[in-house]
Amino acid sequence: MNRGRVGGTVAVILVTALTASACGGGASEDLVTEGSPPAAPYSGPLDVPHPNVEADTPQAMKTKSGAAGRALECAGDIYSGSGSETWSKGDGGATPEEGLKLHFEIEQPDLPQYGYRVEREEAERVLYSFDVDRRTKIAVVVAKGQKGRPGWGPETAASCDPAELPSSYTDKQPYRVWTDKDGHRVPVSELNSWAGEAHCDWQEANFLEWKAGSGGEVSAHRKVYARDPKGVLPSGMLTSAYDGDVTMPVGARSTGYHLDDWELWLTDDMSRAYVRTPDGVEAWPAVKPDMGCR
Repeated sequence: MNRGRVGGTVAVILVTALTASACGGGASEDLVTEGSPPAAPYSGPLDVPHPNVEADTPQAMKTKSGAAGRALECAGDIYSGSGSETWSKGDGGATPEEGLKLHFEIEQPDLPQYGYRVEREEAERVLYSFDVDRRTKIAVVVAKGQKGRPGWGPETAASCDPAELPSSYTDKQPYRVWTDKDGHRVPVSELNSWAGEAHCDWQEANFLEWKAGSGGEVSAHRKVYARDPKGVLPSGMLTSAYDGDVTMPVGARSTGYHLDDWELWLTDDMSRAYVRTPDGVEAWPAVKPDMGCR
């Protein structure tokens, strides 16, 4: 998902054309594929209560996503999870696959729209999963004839952190997935970055979000920093000036996180992020709260 939040602003970019499948190993644009079964298919019930709790903590998202949340096999915390909206009689699908299509039409999640497979079936419910290395990273439960949901349609859905999705998908998204010192992909709930929004003429700027938090949750430790070498960001948006050539401060520590040839360093006061590049060290100032592209 491109969460692209600057001071609480969420930029959602919907993906409609995708070209690679993570389930069968080959290219596919089909929403549902045969794929390979997960190593440990979900064996629990599909009819699981999913109360709509207000919080967006990982535990709350698991609660309100019912069986979908239970079916995930995330390396870290659940990233998003919820129940579905209602729809009218003419909108419901005639088959489970049409119910899955309705999920993308109604919820418009910023997730792959290809490569799902049937993981579990019951009389009036089907669990679809998007698997990576035979582990479920996205789960959608579709149900038939539920209250306020005539025909086949989504009941609950849940997903792992976008960093657990294939690079063939995430490389095409506006957000950027960093790696740690061992080359492992860093969760975007830990670190997220993106280019500035074009409709505000901020394309020459870059933003970095530290401790972003899962789903809609905002971490108490969250910080947003900006790289603005061309001075395209509004006056007063940043807590200090961007500097593209600084000496690494005494006491700065490497996070071990890399994005191509960038390496992220931080200090205890967290007022700036320091990015080491092949040309030197840049100082990215923090963005003031509630500042963003409108």
